[in-house]
Amino acid sequence: MTPAELSRTVLDAVCRAVDAGELDVAPPERVTLTEPGPGGCGDFATNVALRLARPAAQPPLRVAGILRARLLDADGVRDVVVTGPGFLNISLRARDDLLTALVREIRERGTEYGHGDALAGQTVVLRVPYEVRAEVVADAVARIVATQGGRAEIGHGEPVTLRPVPAPEDPAPLGPDAARWALLHPAPHDRPRITADHLVQREINPLFRVRYAHARVRALIRNAHDLGFTAEPGELGHDAGTPRPVRPPHPLQTPLADHPRILRAAATHHAPDRLARHLLTVADALLPLLPEVLPVGEEKPGAAHRARLALAEAAGVVLAGGLSLLGIDAPEHL
Repeated sequence: MTPAELSRTVLDAVCRAVDAGELDVAPPERVTLTEPGPGGCGDFATNVALRLARPAAQPPLRVAGILRARLLDADGVRDVVVTGPGFLNISLRARDDLLTALVREIRERGTEYGHGDALAGQTVVLRVPYEVRAEVVADAVARIVATQGGRAEIGHGEPVTLRPVPAPEDPAPLGPDAARWALLHPAPHDRPRITADHLVQREINPLFRVRYAHARVRALIRNAHDLGFTAEPGELGHDAGTPRPVRPPHPLQTPLADHPRILRAAATHHAPDRLARHLLTVADALLPLLPEVLPVGEEKPGAAHRARLALAEAAGVVLAGGLSLLGIDAPEHL
């Protein structure tokens, strides 16, 4: 997590405390971070609790305690210690710790990773014209709305509330999976292409890349089983005795962490195309990892291979769950 990202995280904690009624104060425009001072600890410190105490009419230590509780739930934050009159001293997780925790969460939740309660108790009324693309988009929206605790009612008649640009021709000849992708992948205001390109089994076809990435993961899991090892979240670098320098976040970390946000946005904006494009992002970040998962030659399976397999498996789960929400099959073999 960069200082700018941490600053936004602290500001988000303030806003959430205000929304929950814990602080009666206008959030600041930005939060300043510094190195911990004498008596401090961790990676960064901030005096935001001291700044908010007077306008909130609360003691600084109480404000700091409220913000500490919020920050401990934030991704990337390992610990928060309050020192002095109310300084927040923040320790960050190592990048590998973040990715490992993310992989564990996805493995625990399975295809329900990213499901939430943003629309809990709400009924979304979708009125669509009698047109194949509108029907398919409405079906996908209903599936995605359900992941956020809502319920969709699909009907026809005026006023129409969901009217994507119609398909120029019948997509049925493409088959069910390619037809749905052709109708769902473009933004609603874009005219879909109903062409044989969607059936090409090469990387120029976005649907092929997504389904191929998932099928490759399933194959790697079977291959690993034959070699006698299974997935285990952990360090992706070399095994013990072969240290690696500090690396930037893995290309899969951001798209996997973004999955819950993408599902919320797709549900609230009635935009399954956002999910389709997100799955393509995940697949494109996953494919370069796959050749590194299995041991090569006389190499023995080690902790790094198990960690890479766990990461690939987590990405495969996201792809399978997302394709299912779009009504598209996620094949075991391709």
